[in-house]
Amino acid sequence: MIENARLAFRLYAQPGAAMSAILDQGSLLFASLAVLAISLLLPFGVSFYTPLLILAVVYVPGVLLLSQLLGGLGGELGMVFRRDYAPLLTCTAMAWTAANLPLWLALRVAPASLFLPIAAVAYLYFLILMFFAIRTVFGVGNGTAVAVVALSWVPLLAAVFLWGPLRFIFGWIASPFFLFFAYYYLGGEIGNLGAGLRSRQSFYRTLQAAAVNPHDAGAQYQLGLIYQQRRELTKAGERFRMAVAIDPTETGAHFQLGHIAREQGRLPEALRHFQTVLDQDPSFQHSEILRELGALYITARQFSDAWNELAVYVERRPYDSEGLFYAGQALAGSGKIADAREMYARSVEAVRTAPRYRQAAVAKWSRLAQKQRRRLGNAG
Repeated sequence: MIENARLAFRLYAQPGAAMSAILDQGSLLFASLAVLAISLLLPFGVSFYTPLLILAVVYVPGVLLLSQLLGGLGGELGMVFRRDYAPLLTCTAMAWTAANLPLWLALRVAPASLFLPIAAVAYLYFLILMFFAIRTVFGVGNGTAVAVVALSWVPLLAAVFLWGPLRFIFGWIASPFFLFFAYYYLGGEIGNLGAGLRSRQSFYRTLQAAAVNPHDAGAQYQLGLIYQQRRELTKAGERFRMAVAIDPTETGAHFQLGHIAREQGRLPEALRHFQTVLDQDPSFQHSEILRELGALYITARQFSDAWNELAVYVERRPYDSEGLFYAGQALAGSGKIADAREMYARSVEAVRTAPRYRQAAVAKWSRLAQKQRRRLGNAG
């Protein structure tokens, strides 16, 4: 209980790190009770359980659906729901509590006429916290997280239009008789809603226990992947460095360290790690090391070197939209405009023909390729 309260207060100072810690240690029960407690204190004009039900029944499923549509989370919606509903609800409830606690404190000293402006600030802060929650739970990029937050009013607007029947349903759900029979007959199904959070936390605890072993590079590498997926690149880098310190032949850790260094503009460091990967396993990650090297050389404006790597890569993986986009950049930088336009066209086509569950995840490369193709056309 005390640890969960600390996590809620940590949201004020370190929202990204706090959301990650909530996934690892947070309690859905605590988060739900916190929402109920704050709801009792605030003058919402509705039953104290209504905010929690709106979050659980309307807002979180809506955000999950938007994240699936915009972020390409992988798998069918039902599988994503079972995996991510409880983690997202826990983070959302904690964010709602953190946003409304200052609202309650402000209203104790401010006049009632200031309720609306203070509430507006509180819910703007809630949306900021939701940005970190979405990015952490789903591992999506900043742009996707912003887009989901910007559209998260849509399920709430739908709830406003359906408020009459929803209010009746909420009152029915909150009935002690319904809760008793739901738990008695559907206890297993209800319990499964929390399985996603429990499995994440169990996996994390197992890796943490394994990481205590000073000779287990694999555990450090897996923890690094978890932090990387949550966009905590500093912690991810620390774990990857621990992995290669334990076992210099941990190729995956070298690859990820190079990837992080390239994204952060530390090109010499990235090149050292990529060279190590090439020495250890030239076909690592289905030859993705060649794509990473190509992207690195493009950043360094060494377009000829970039094309040498990417030509091999696109021959081996001719339907990888990201690799085709980088190949287009390398050719354009070398002055081969017609060939570059063809590569960009292939990148767009690769996204169009990708499996449906992958299209949202790779749509970025189609947009970038079309933009570059138009620019080359205008330049021509």
